[in-house]
Amino acid sequence: QWQLVESGGGLVQPGGSLRLSCAASGFTLNPYAIGWFRQVPGKEREAISCIQTSNERIYYLDSVKGRFTTSKDTAKNTVYLQMNSLEPEDTAAYYCAVRRSTDCTKYAHDFDSWGQGTQVTVSS
Repeated sequence: QWQLVESGGGLVQPGGSLRLSCAASGFTLNPYAIGWFRQVPGKEREAISCIQTSNERIYYLDSVKGRFTTSKDTAKNTVYLQMNSLEPEDTAAYYCAVRRSTDCTKYAHDFDSWGQGTQVTVSS
């Protein structure tokens, strides 16, 4: 059974940083695409990043580019999302997901298995 577990969320002040972890079990990350999404109440789930583990190609939402960085640790079978210069608008529940394909997309329905989510709150 393919499973993902997110951790690392919490409360942070504007301008602060957090690192989210997405630990995979039941499969190896390579060669699959791993996406990061976020969602606030009343809004659609929004793709913020995706990594193609087969070739290290990474995509970012424009509003987080330069602030957020996705990486992977093959030995730990874990993907990370480093979030810097956080803003109140970044407040959301954050999810990682795996697509049973090598290629990234920005559409949540293209992903097959999801983590439970971790809350990030940016408050002054």
